[in-house]
Amino acid sequence: MNQLMDWETKDAESVGINPEKLKELDNGLDFQLGFINSVIVVRKGSIAYEKYFHGFGPEDPHDVTSVTQGIISALIGIAIDQGHIQSVDQKIIDFFPEATARASVLLKSTLTIKHLLTMTAPYAWKGSDPLDRLRRQKNWTLFILEMLGQKGKAGDFQYSLSSAHLLSAILTRSTGVSTREYANEHLFRPLGIREIPDQKMKSFSKEDVLGKNITGWIKDPQDYNIGGWGLTLTPREMARFGYLYVNRGKWGDKQIVSEKWIEESLSQHLEDYGYLWWLREDNGIFTYIAAGIGGTYIYCMPEKELVVIVASKMDKMIIDRWELLEDYIIPGLID
Repeated sequence: MNQLMDWETKDAESVGINPEKLKELDNGLDFQLGFINSVIVVRKGSIAYEKYFHGFGPEDPHDVTSVTQGIISALIGIAIDQGHIQSVDQKIIDFFPEATARASVLLKSTLTIKHLLTMTAPYAWKGSDPLDRLRRQKNWTLFILEMLGQKGKAGDFQYSLSSAHLLSAILTRSTGVSTREYANEHLFRPLGIREIPDQKMKSFSKEDVLGKNITGWIKDPQDYNIGGWGLTLTPREMARFGYLYVNRGKWGDKQIVSEKWIEESLSQHLEDYGYLWWLREDNGIFTYIAAGIGGTYIYCMPEKELVVIVASKMDKMIIDRWELLEDYIIPGLID
């Protein structure tokens, strides 16, 4: 596989994509554009298609919402490889000694990092996280820990942004630096991604917490970078991260994330889910997906050496962009 340190743009046919299908993609986007701000197609290490809309360009960062969790997953793997975290089987409560006295539910003391990575940790709420309650808390991690293990049973899938936030707090407590600083040093900089700036929430308003005013990587009241959302990346930076995973953790001649962690985190654990990655198989093609509400996605197809980025404006709706791949991009693959 081509392992370029710098992005190179090539014509579609030279990387095995039918250019006529990409013209059809152009037409399809005219009808389906909606909130889409950018689409990038990377094949065999080169950009084969790159379009921007609504005044956005290559240097404009986007709030990637829940795609942030894919970054957290990679950082946990790096932290384990560096010895900051023992393993995915280490107990959550080990990192929060101040909460031990509150761990009155026996189940809580048995939950591990793996439960957080696979979204199989039970919480007091049913369905989605109570984000309106969470954003008003003076101590987010303590609130999440109090809700942890109160209902349901460990092992049942319960998608929760709070699980990723606990992982961010664990990263900070185990490495001694913020998740943002750790990511800048051990993930973003080696990938050629710009320094992600620090950003403290100005208030608990929705605009400051959930997207409109986010420009760097926001922090909770205890200065933990938010793990479930709150990060901004440009579409090209998203593509670099996706290509890192397609290339089994390697960028250029440097192994940034271990192959072992890539394999483990993209294995089927439960409900078509790996370690904070969604897994999908259609017509024998395996895809792993980092997904953000409103339609922001990183699609990775290792067997096809393909990464597709869709960056969209933050919206409450869950919009699946898979049809763009299904109708135009996958049928256009020549080899």
